[in-house]
Amino acid sequence: MRLRHSLAAAAGAAVLILTVPGSAYAAEGDFRYTYIDSSGEEEQVTLHDPASGECITLAEAAEEYSQPPAHSPKNRTDSYAIVFTNADCTGDDFTLRPYTGGASERLKLRSVLFS
Repeated sequence: MRLRHSLAAAAGAAVLILTVPGSAYAAEGDFRYTYIDSSGEEEQVTLHDPASGECITLAEAAEEYSQPPAHSPKNRTDSYAIVFTNADCTGDDFTLRPYTGGASERLKLRSVLFS
C-alpha cells in the first residue's frame, strides 16, 4: 500500500515538473516608446521580445527629477503591457492590450511590466 502511494506521489511530482513553464518566458514582438534626449530631441526605443513578469524601468526616463518621462507607447507584443508613471513599476498604471495597444504623447511612463 505504501509503495503504491509513493509511486503515485512520484508520478504526480514528475508531471508537475514537466508542465511548469520556465521562468525565462518573453513576450514575443516589439514594444516601442518615445523619449526626449538631453538635447531636447525626440527619440524612439524598441524593446524586442521583452522579458515577461519582470519590471523594466526605462533607462531614458528613469530619473524622475532630471529626465522627462517617456510617452507614446505602442505594444506590438503578444502580451499585455502594463505601463507605470514611475520607475520600478510604481505609481499610476495603464494596460495596453497585445498586438495593437497604444497611446498618445499624453500617456507618460517610466517603467513597464509584461504579463
